[in-house]
Amino acid sequence: MTASSPPDSNTSQPLSLNPFNDAQDVKNWIHEQALALGFADCGFISVSHPVFEQQMQGLRDWLAEGHHGQLSFLELNHDKRANPGLLVEGTRTIISVRMDYLETPPKPRQIEDNSRPNHAIIARYARGRDYHKTLRSRLKKLAQQIEAMLPQWQHLDVNAEQPFVFRPFSDSAPIFERPLADAAGLGWTGKHTLLINKQSGSFFVLGELFLSLTLPDDSPVTAHCGSCSACIDICPTQAIIGPYRLKADACISYLTIEHDGVIDEKYRKAIGNRVFGCDDCQLICPWNRYAKVSPIDDFLARHNLDNSLLAELWQWSEETFLTKTQGSPIRRTGYNNFLRNLAIGIGNAPYDEINIALLESRLGTLGEVLDEHIQWAISEQRSKAAEK
Repeated sequence: MTASSPPDSNTSQPLSLNPFNDAQDVKNWIHEQALALGFADCGFISVSHPVFEQQMQGLRDWLAEGHHGQLSFLELNHDKRANPGLLVEGTRTIISVRMDYLETPPKPRQIEDNSRPNHAIIARYARGRDYHKTLRSRLKKLAQQIEAMLPQWQHLDVNAEQPFVFRPFSDSAPIFERPLADAAGLGWTGKHTLLINKQSGSFFVLGELFLSLTLPDDSPVTAHCGSCSACIDICPTQAIIGPYRLKADACISYLTIEHDGVIDEKYRKAIGNRVFGCDDCQLICPWNRYAKVSPIDDFLARHNLDNSLLAELWQWSEETFLTKTQGSPIRRTGYNNFLRNLAIGIGNAPYDEINIALLESRLGTLGEVLDEHIQWAISEQRSKAAEK
């Protein structure tokens, strides 16, 4: 074969072609990797997107109304909320991700939890491993995969030639997490203030990956709540005081997780047997007929926390509580407040003389706050006995 002859097709090596022609190709590749890591979806938004500054006024107004209870951290770091680039120097793009967490799909538009009054109802996201750790570890893997691809992207205008900066977050920094995901097209904000996805409902958690690449923004999706007010109507404590307006200090999730100390008596009957969080506004939402089961084993219920009786958990010692909740979101509420929540649940349960004996067994053991809730629960049980 002469130098001018065409190469033999059987012996020549094919040319290596770079499949990345523009920033959209980079985004498509990242999206594929995110799905492979167990994320249900991801969206992209600039660190300088106007949504952050826009959200600040809404936050200031909400705080002025005093609906945030003991969530004092929302009064801090407003500079970082308005400008998330201050959180991680060099950040140009935020990847917003969502991850489905259901172990089994609920029956559409039914609050089945109410049919198990002797059970301790724990919000579905909290029955397995702490999702914050799951999301952050997988976001870190995604960042490492992105970093390995940087040499293939240096011919593109995405800042791939500069030192790579990244940091994963999940409910762990002053970030407008839900508005960010909304602006990045992962769903729309429902009237209960949670994000809803047309294909997956709302039973998912959110996370963010800050990184130094420059990638184009995704677009928000159209809202599809229409005239529906199911979430507002179903809220046991009427914490959703209007479309897109939440009185957090009346929300059962806040009261049973974030609130420390005495729970106002006016909310106790409405709390029912929910001892950590509340899913009612999601369970009633018509879009959750499309809710997806999680592919991630971390969300599988541990220690029978999807089917535990109030009486069983009430008898946990502090050592048992710490053992059973290791690596669990339930640790956040603490042992004393967990018992406080259980006392309310037992007080709301159908009358049983055993309930009174169990409640009385802890009187005087862990302080005045718990005693106050135990006394209330005993009174509730005795009033039910008198009605029989």
